[in-house]
Amino acid sequence: MDREQVTEFLGQVPLLQCLPGSSIRRIAAAVQVRRYEPGDYVAREGEPVDGLYIILDGQAEVSAPANAEEANRPDYVLNKCDYFGYGTNSSDHQVNVVALSKLTCFVLPNQYGHLLQPKTIWNAEDTPEHSLLEQILHLEPLEVDIFRGFTLPDAPVFRQVFGGQLIGQALAAASKTVDCLKMVHSLHAIFLIAGDSNMPIIYQVHRARDGSSFATRKVEAKQKGLVIFTLIASFQKEEVGFEHQAAIMPDVPPPEQLLNLEEIRERRLTDPRFPAQYRNSAAKKKFTPWPIEMRFCEDSASQHKPSLNYWFRARGKLSDDQALHRCVVAYASDLLFSGVSLNPHREKGLKTYSLSLDHSIWFHKPVKADDWLLYVIESPSAHGGRGFVTGRMFNRQGELVMSLTQEALSRREKARGPNPRPKL
Repeated sequence: MDREQVTEFLGQVPLLQCLPGSSIRRIAAAVQVRRYEPGDYVAREGEPVDGLYIILDGQAEVSAPANAEEANRPDYVLNKCDYFGYGTNSSDHQVNVVALSKLTCFVLPNQYGHLLQPKTIWNAEDTPEHSLLEQILHLEPLEVDIFRGFTLPDAPVFRQVFGGQLIGQALAAASKTVDCLKMVHSLHAIFLIAGDSNMPIIYQVHRARDGSSFATRKVEAKQKGLVIFTLIASFQKEEVGFEHQAAIMPDVPPPEQLLNLEEIRERRLTDPRFPAQYRNSAAKKKFTPWPIEMRFCEDSASQHKPSLNYWFRARGKLSDDQALHRCVVAYASDLLFSGVSLNPHREKGLKTYSLSLDHSIWFHKPVKADDWLLYVIESPSAHGGRGFVTGRMFNRQGELVMSLTQEALSRREKARGPNPRPKL
């Protein structure tokens, strides 16, 4: 097997899938191949083991310690992708492992054990500082296919868990259950219940299918025992195929010529054309910069059009993991997306209530989320209390990297009566 074949195989081992892709590639370079005949002892009870053993081909039998009660002997068979020798409390193995057939194992020597304990699911190195978005999209692996995510204190605060956070974290969970050579090419998400940003979110991944070229995952996000969000994602191993692009990137100013949100806010706070009361009120409000830097291509005069173009990129430097970059743009894709369907209806004093219903993304090409991307959004329809939007993302070279759709609930906020009902 060549290095890429070894990497692909190791990416199928559930123990390793939650590791950064860079760790799996380094493990692929460090493993040794060992072969055994039927009846050979691979590990003996009470003797040291020299690393993590992963079965590549064949079967082995695990037998309980000799002093175990006969009725409670947990003998069982190990097959392809099963492992042993990892997580032992001492250097001595606790059970016998015997080859039942011709057996081939990959062995990661103990001196490389640190590769199994990375700093985050995205980065194995002691990086001095991770991007806030990389921290938001970090998940705590609880067990195989179960992860825990959080809403960080430094993240922007919304009335409920930001929809982009659910999309990005759920996609991160799904990505950590497929081999690192397969990348997400499409996802479809449904928002069920508003999430509580003060509580952790449990992500349960279901392995719908694993093929040689494609893999499919379903993710359920839960709080208080209830499913608040579901996502189905499809992953594909990179391959060469037909290519064309009919979509043309709009002719807009480059991001270097545009103001970001912080600069726009600063101008408004000092612009004498705005009433002093407005400027004082805005200055007193707590302002938390988004982990995404945005630069709008049109001025406020075009805010009533059912369209919006803006450049965006992640703040800070992201780890070099394509899966992470796709999770970041999935997170960013929900910013201001459905709100474009309300643009033609905005008027003075109008208060609205919006909630995302579903969200779909197709990834056409590799993406670099800490470099500028142009988000082109249009709303072709709003009806029945629902607004529909479509989106396209282009890189600086004019390549179409993503296509998106979303439908959201959009209602006028109900006015409160003179005698509101008590909460108690």
